[in-house]
Amino acid sequence: MVTDLSRRSFGALGLGACASLAMPSGAFAMTTESASALVSKLVNDINKVIASGKSESAMYRDFEKIFVKYADVSSIALVSLGADRRRASKSQLKAYTKAYQGYIARKYGKRFREFIGGRLELQSAKPVKKYVEVTTIAHLRGEAPFDVKFLVSDRSGREKFINMYIEGVNMVLTEKTEIGSMLDRRGGDINALIADLGKAS
Repeated sequence: MVTDLSRRSFGALGLGACASLAMPSGAFAMTTESASALVSKLVNDINKVIASGKSESAMYRDFEKIFVKYADVSSIALVSLGADRRRASKSQLKAYTKAYQGYIARKYGKRFREFIGGRLELQSAKPVKKYVEVTTIAHLRGEAPFDVKFLVSDRSGREKFINMYIEGVNMVLTEKTEIGSMLDRRGGDINALIADLGKAS
């Protein structure tokens, strides 16, 4: 599988942006093949947007659609908010999730345009606890190849990507730290965080 990517751009998928999540219990029905196919489609869809020649704003909208399509957005958003989610109202959580997915699309969409030519090769997939870990190797121009691992789960009722590790770095926990810092700078005001996420990138 060939795509355009860069080391910095992979943070984008931390799109999106996903740690081990507390999700409803359910049977582990995935196969390694289906999880691998999900990751392949995700990367291919991103590559199509990059090659589309669209304006930045149009690309951001497309990236947001991709995030919603392939990621368990609600769970990822809750993880990023941390313990503060317990004091948020239902309406605040809904607004936060919407603002968060747009924030992720803009934040990392800017980096997608900086991709250099390269290829991402699927290497293997294996069950890990209640997830499937899909391992890929990124081959970039002028850089040593590096591992990118995706965690895929079907515990939300559909197969979704819930986390990604780049050379061992947990992308969801990285984003959780960033959101926590943003909330601290706003004195713990969730409404202010939501409003600012709607403009942040």
